This record gives sequence, structure tokens and C-alpha cells, in this order.
Amino acid sequence: ELGNNHANEELAQAYSAVGYNLNQLKRMDEAASAMSKAVDLLRKNKSPIALELACTLGEWWYSSKNYEKVIETMYECSQEHLVDGNTIGAANDMHLIGCAQRELKNFNEAIICFTEARKMFKLEKEVIHVARCDQKIAHCFVEIGDGEAALAAAQKSLDVFVTAHDSARETYSLYEVGKAQIVSGQEEDGLNTLDRVLEIVTDAENKDFDFILEIERKIASVLTKLGRTEEAEEVERRIAAVAEIVEEN
Repeated sequence: ELGNNHANEELAQAYSAVGYNLNQLKRMDEAASAMSKAVDLLRKNKSPIALELACTLGEWWYSSKNYEKVIETMYECSQEHLVDGNTIGAANDMHLIGCAQRELKNFNEAIICFTEARKMFKLEKEVIHVARCDQKIAHCFVEIGDGEAALAAAQKSLDVFVTAHDSARETYSLYEVGKAQIVSGQEEDGLNTLDRVLEIVTDAENKDFDFILEIERKIASVLTKLGRTEEAEEVERRIAAVAEIVEEN
């Protein structure tokens, strides 16, 4: 029996090594598959490194867009972390599950996960991580059309990032504030907020054109809703040239 355990450990090491190499080659599906085999073997052997590799596996499943596997893998990790008394580990696990649920458009389930992660991060006084959860909660509330709840969560996250002088995250939280204002029926305020976000993003040295297009399209949508059709059409015409380059397969 000891011989089998030793062989399993060595085989697991081989699988994990293969996984790390495939990960470096950006072959994420194959990397996750190899790491999954390593984790299964290490769990059978009750190896102390099984949990660490399982968390890595969850991140790889996320990178390969296999979100159902993320949920399955990270839920098990979260339970183990809670048993070990590792609140931060469990919070990170729950946060990743929330991200997977959000990608699957299970927004109510995602809110539950982010709220649970937020509670655990708050217990550990992880201020930035709490605000990251609030930002994602705001996004989910926008998606389900609850503008009031979205605005409250987005404002909390924005307040933290402004206080922390975390300009990158502040921009994304401000974007959620703008979207929440629109969903709440405050279209003019939302439009002004989106204009501020657009100004920040376009002033950046390294421009994120995907994000710029997303903001511009949201602005065009609001302009149309406000009956400012000509302005909306001008925005859509102007960004068409960028979209053709950025979104071409």
C-alpha cells in the first residue's frame, strides 16, 4: 500500500509538471486537464499540497472558460479552507465561484457568492477585497435591473478605491455607478458619469479599446433613450472604425 501511495505521489508530480508547462504554452484546457489528474491523485493520498494545487486548478479552469468546473472545484476548496480555519482562502474561493456564476449569467447566484466572500474579507479587514466584491455585486444588480441596490454597492466600492487612491479600480467602480444610475432612471446623471469614465480611459497611456467601445456603446444607448438620436448615431458611426479593427476575428 505504501508503494502505491509513493507511485501516486510521483505520478501526481509528473501530471502537475505537465500542467505547468502547458499553462506556459497557453494551452489552458490541456493544462487544467493534467492538473486535475494530479489533484485527484493527491486527494486520494491525503497530500497536504492537494488543496494548493486544487486552487490553482480552479484558476486554470476559469482561464479556459470552463466555469462549471470552476464552481465544482472551488466549492470543495472553500469547504477545506473553512475546516482549516483559513478565512482568506475560503473568501478567495467564493469570490472565484462568484466570478464563474457571473460569466454563466447566473447573477442572483453570483450575488450570493460575492456577498459571502465579502463577509469573510470584512472579518479579516481586507478593505480592498471587500470593495472588489461590492463592485461585482453592483455589476450583477445592474444586470438584473435593480438600480437602487446596484448604486448602493457601486458607491461603496468607489468610496474605498478613491480613499485608497487606487485609480484603476476607481475607474471601473465609477463605470458601475454610471450604469446603476441609468438603470435607476437617472439617465442624465448616468450619462455624465459615463463621460467622466470615458475621459479617464481615453487619457490613459495604454488605451483599452475594448473598454472604450463598451463605454461608447453604453453612451449611445442612453442618448437614444433620451431621444438624442443624431448624437447616438454620431457616436456609433465614429466607433465603427475602431470596432472593425479591435473586434475583427
